[in-house]
Amino acid sequence: MSAGPSQGPPQEAGAGPELVAELLALAEEAAGLAGRLLRDGRPADLGVAATKSSPIDVVTEMDLAAEKLITGFLTERRPADGILGEEGGESRGTSGVRWVVDPLDGTVNYLYGLPQWAVSIAAQWHGETVAGVVAAPMRGETYRAFAGGGAQRLVAGREPSPLRPRPSPPLDQALIGTGFNYVLEVRTAQAALAQRLIPRVRDIRRSGSAAIDLCDVAGGRLDGFFERGLAPWDLAAGDLIAREAGALTGGRVGARPDGELAVAASPGVFEVLQPLLDELGAWHD
Repeated sequence: MSAGPSQGPPQEAGAGPELVAELLALAEEAAGLAGRLLRDGRPADLGVAATKSSPIDVVTEMDLAAEKLITGFLTERRPADGILGEEGGESRGTSGVRWVVDPLDGTVNYLYGLPQWAVSIAAQWHGETVAGVVAAPMRGETYRAFAGGGAQRLVAGREPSPLRPRPSPPLDQALIGTGFNYVLEVRTAQAALAQRLIPRVRDIRRSGSAAIDLCDVAGGRLDGFFERGLAPWDLAAGDLIAREAGALTGGRVGARPDGELAVAASPGVFEVLQPLLDELGAWHD
């Protein structure tokens, strides 16, 4: 993730082109396998297997199955790597590589049969994200990026196409994505913030998948995105894809995107939106 506005961190010594290419290819293959499992294997009677931060923050059996598939695939091919998964916690490795995995971003959408969900996999080298893939099977699209290499959209049967943000409009003509936390106090504060922000922008969208929203900033389907309460697995791949496409990302002014605040936007929108969100207190209840 970026330390404030950035076009992508430099690769540290050791994360050479061959390693980064290998990590990107593995992330893409693992995301594709999990995406097909989720798309084709969804049971008609899918139900909630567990809850997390609140009774409405749910986990399904398919979240668990997809993460098991991804972690098994990655561990078999690179057993010395660490893995941070949304459902399975963290296993520490010895290679300097850590995988950050969200097996199903947009679980509530998936539970209800809505199409806005994705598989997000990022590879980090000593803490810096060097490769990221977000697969959105119901869109028929996959988004990928590696540090210093730009970002692409992949559609079956077509050549990869570069992702680029839209030209930056004035803020009052900008379409902004956001999300709402599952903890009551946080989502109440987020709703109050949205009420204050919406007169200043073209409109606000809430897709239910932060990974997809970040890719939509990268590809020009949103002018900007912000959210509070995101975890590393929500952010890691999408943040890299947005930055490599040419968007700016950050948290509070001068900070990295994190659980307090994550912002991504085309450069001109970012320069106005980030300080405005900071001023409006988007980072606290």
